[in-house]
Amino acid sequence: MARRFKKQFSKDDGFTLIEMLLVLLVISILIIVIIPNIAKQSKTVQAKGCEAQVKMVQGQIEAYRIDTGKTPSTVNELVPEYLKENQVKCKDGTDIIINNGEALLGA
Repeated sequence: MARRFKKQFSKDDGFTLIEMLLVLLVISILIIVIIPNIAKQSKTVQAKGCEAQVKMVQGQIEAYRIDTGKTPSTVNELVPEYLKENQVKCKDGTDIIINNGEALLGA
């Protein structure tokens, strides 16, 4: 019985330590390469989203100008009829300002 038990558990079916270390090395290299690219893409997406929001505010400035015949001096004049309260800033907190009738990113 002891022989049969020993035979069952002495099979060479498992992974060696070197094989597991190689797999961990490959996974680590992939993570090191992928994570910076994801962070870079996230910043690019935020910048594009902010640009799109500025264009949307510019469209609302034009709508305000058509409706009232005058140009708004601040984005707060567009709230609540033309913009929602959360649309006067980009997601990263950058203010959108109006300068000479144009929507721009504030400092």
